[in-house]
Amino acid sequence: MFRYRDKKVSEKIVSSLKEMDLNIRLMHVCGTHQDTLVRFGLDELLKNTGVEIRQGPGCPVCVTTPKEIEEAMLLARKGKTITVFGDMVNVPGQKHSLADMRTQGYNVKIVYSVDDALKIAGKTEEDVVFMAIGFETTAPSTASAILNTPPKNFSILNCHRLIPPALKAIIEMGEVKLHGLIEPGHVSTVIGAKPYEFLSKDYGVPQVITGFEPLDLMMGVYMLACQIKNKKAEVEIEYKRSVKYDGNKKAVEMMNDVFELCDVAWRGFPVIKDSGLKLKNNFQSYDARKKFEDELKELNDVEFKEPKGCRCGEMLRGLIEPSDCPLFGKKCTPAAPVGPCMVSREGNCNIVFRYRGLA
Repeated sequence: MFRYRDKKVSEKIVSSLKEMDLNIRLMHVCGTHQDTLVRFGLDELLKNTGVEIRQGPGCPVCVTTPKEIEEAMLLARKGKTITVFGDMVNVPGQKHSLADMRTQGYNVKIVYSVDDALKIAGKTEEDVVFMAIGFETTAPSTASAILNTPPKNFSILNCHRLIPPALKAIIEMGEVKLHGLIEPGHVSTVIGAKPYEFLSKDYGVPQVITGFEPLDLMMGVYMLACQIKNKKAEVEIEYKRSVKYDGNKKAVEMMNDVFELCDVAWRGFPVIKDSGLKLKNNFQSYDARKKFEDELKELNDVEFKEPKGCRCGEMLRGLIEPSDCPLFGKKCTPAAPVGPCMVSREGNCNIVFRYRGLA
């Protein structure tokens, strides 16, 4: 592993970048990339070479909408067992969080995988709902669970989303000028490089899929800089030890067997076409929104608002940094978060606060 943290190699890359006389802005869409950038000070190091890197909508907890959180909490109030990943329980809803509901005695259980949720469903006759969040990284495991005929008392509150359509939306919105994209290693291990190619072909955006060690990111930046200097726009794979051009065909096949595309809103974004996944007709008995349609009706006409003063939406579109939010480190801290970017370990605010405090 330490060969990916070789200081001498890093210094050579920095020297080469400085020689290119750059003034470029890149975006990545992965919380783990942001952790590496901030933890090792790469963001500041790269700024000295003329490279700025922004985090986009790469935190699945952060992009989950207020409505989806309220759906989970309402089902808990209706007596359902809600199973959810740890970061998600602390994200504030309109008035409460799933963590608050746990303390009030509602059946909200933290799980590490959909398999944990299935085990809970297998030990009870009560309805168990798995809040299925995440991108193409976690969607195959949800699909696998559905394909293996889970118990009838099991269902999913589907919040899965797809990365390439979100990147298309960011480019077309034109709010932030981007010279290149650092694509996520985890997602790309599943889907491969091909799903990103239209972004380079149609919009002229250079892309590199990178891993998560410091030198992975440094090499990814260098490869993008070379593309930009040479006026190229293509998808390159730096993370070749994990990512294949065609991805994990079996995982993609399972996703395609279980899900179909749908339009869905993301926190901070309008509805993005074909950016969500919904269960196909023959699996809709496991769709919590269909199964408990009557219980969820009371949310149909509700207007869901972002927390007052929270700027997570702009953060997820790459428009601001944590220090630009007046709540950061004051009214909003990991111990008392206002928005999801401070809750999730993949959120920019949480990462910056953990490693740099208020600096």
